[in-house]
Amino acid sequence: MLNGPELPEAIRLSNGLTVIHKALPTPVITVDVWLPAGAIVEPEGCDGVAHFLEHLIFKGTERLAPGDFDQLVEAGGGLTNAGTSYDYVHYYLCAAVEQLPQLLDGLAELLLRASIPDHEFERERQVVLEEIRQYEDEPDTVAAAALWAAVYGEHPYGRPILGSVESLEAQSSESMRQFHRSYYRPEQMTLVIAGGIERDRALELAEQCFGDAASGSATAVMGDRLVATVTRPTQPAPPLVSTDLGGISRHALALPNVEQPRLMLAWPGPGIDQAEVAVGLEVLAVILCGGRLARLVQDLREQRRWVQDIDCDYNLLREGGLFTLTAWLDEEYLERAEDCIRQHLRDLANSPISSRELERAQCLLNNDFAFSLETSEQWADLLGYHHTVATLPLALAYPQQVLQWNAEGLQALAQQYLSPEHYTAMVLRPEETDLQSSVD
Repeated sequence: MLNGPELPEAIRLSNGLTVIHKALPTPVITVDVWLPAGAIVEPEGCDGVAHFLEHLIFKGTERLAPGDFDQLVEAGGGLTNAGTSYDYVHYYLCAAVEQLPQLLDGLAELLLRASIPDHEFERERQVVLEEIRQYEDEPDTVAAAALWAAVYGEHPYGRPILGSVESLEAQSSESMRQFHRSYYRPEQMTLVIAGGIERDRALELAEQCFGDAASGSATAVMGDRLVATVTRPTQPAPPLVSTDLGGISRHALALPNVEQPRLMLAWPGPGIDQAEVAVGLEVLAVILCGGRLARLVQDLREQRRWVQDIDCDYNLLREGGLFTLTAWLDEEYLERAEDCIRQHLRDLANSPISSRELERAQCLLNNDFAFSLETSEQWADLLGYHHTVATLPLALAYPQQVLQWNAEGLQALAQQYLSPEHYTAMVLRPEETDLQSSVD
């Protein structure tokens, strides 16, 4: 980061746990534990178990009853939560600094020694199944999942993180305990401590709370299937689909609770091993849709008024990424809007971007990055994510990567990844009811 903070050191304890400490002038402390044990490591037919285990972690150990840890956090005015993605799962808490010794000990207990009792397993399975049902009532979420499935096919990125009813009903409490023993090991964990605490004290607490957990490999079995013998959770995945889709792959989806159609377009791109290219695609996303002055916003929304809104983004994952564009519009404008978008992509590929456009996009992205480092939670999220999914030096490299792109480089990038002739298109429409059919 230009003239910015120094990169914290990643320190590896004797049991394999990695600790990253970031001192900040605040009485608040954030603890964030990251593991590369997201949906991508799930065996075939076990969709959703990584997210299910996230729920089960909080159901206690032999020492902590279910709910004890939450009460401990909330009694001091703190908060705790967790999240599961394709490439990672993480557990975090935010509290006053003086609470850290007790809370870090409780979090380590849950992560390393989760007991997953049978009665809590069955109860929490119903909670997750209800979450899946609620997800199925959210048309934008369902449509986005369908788009990813259309692009990635059999790759794990094409599967829903929540899994399916069938997959979760097939799991047992013992299979989840085995999955936990395999993947929730100190050598696979990154512990980030950010806030008002000195480095030596943070390391001391990390050693006290996590230090007695042994490292080493383990084998997990789910049902009759061997999951892995791991020192770090990795599972070979089917290859990603080619960026050359052989034309326009079209899909349509009709769902209830849709008030206005959506046009969704997607182009696969590089993963974290080409992070600088992914940043270039983020610059292109801002040039196309970032703010009122962006090309597609000006043309389709402000001038032609064909769309109510339009947005695009680059979603970066470890093994690949997806450039997505979504327009909210009436049915009559679907074809015209898509043709107009394709023409703008041709313009990107055929004509260099003006210096004014480029500087605006770079300024917006770097300002957003600066604003994202104002709290201990944001720092913990940035450092934990990059150490787990990418490399720690990338955490603060973003501003330089944004500024390294020039007009000619972005033009070449558009030619390579944003073809107006090769992409996946998804149209989301309102589901026609019997009443609508009779009126028509």
